[in-house]
Amino acid sequence: MIRILIVDDQILLRESLKSIIECDNEIDVIGCAENGFEALRMCDELLPDLVLMDIKMPLCDGVEGTKLIKARHNTIKVLILTTFDDDENVTRALKNGADGYILKDVTPEELILIIKNAVKGFYILSNKTYGTVAKRLDEDRTVHKDFQPDKLGDKSERGMVLKDAELKILRLIAEGKSNREIASVVYLSEGRVKNIISEMFTKLKLRDRYQLISYAYKNNLIE
Repeated sequence: MIRILIVDDQILLRESLKSIIECDNEIDVIGCAENGFEALRMCDELLPDLVLMDIKMPLCDGVEGTKLIKARHNTIKVLILTTFDDDENVTRALKNGADGYILKDVTPEELILIIKNAVKGFYILSNKTYGTVAKRLDEDRTVHKDFQPDKLGDKSERGMVLKDAELKILRLIAEGKSNREIASVVYLSEGRVKNIISEMFTKLKLRDRYQLISYAYKNNLIE
């Protein structure tokens, strides 16, 4: 059973999310909080698997709440619930350790699938705002202070580092697709896709998908 904590200052939205999520018999909403401080206290007491965190709340918003929870409970997944035009706060939340974000216009079916994938360890990034968020992460080097793609040489050299198959997978990652979805597009096994992505990390001296997308935008490998 997946244990969920919902954090939102609007009781109507909390109860609506609770009703939607508990329609799935594999997920249990173990509590609701109305700000980041209360969410931290409930995480200490209940140890949920995942926190569904609204980003704009009084007293302690989702950005700070994520930071507090991740500092004390690094294994708890935190998903930011946000609107289309709030990529600045989303970027700050990701810097604070959030495991991804979703827009409030997702369908109930999508929400359930997203929660399950997040608990499995997938980064959750909305296709609609992924490019903007990736660019913001690239602009703020405090996300990973040791990220120095310039060491790889000029742009023509960097582009030639990746094979055509790797570039195709990179572009699919930029669209926010999971390894399974990528595998179905490129007709490879999910395990092989995972290995190719790991090889790209090693080749480019990067650490995660955020850095990979940032590298791609910086070097004009994707639009």
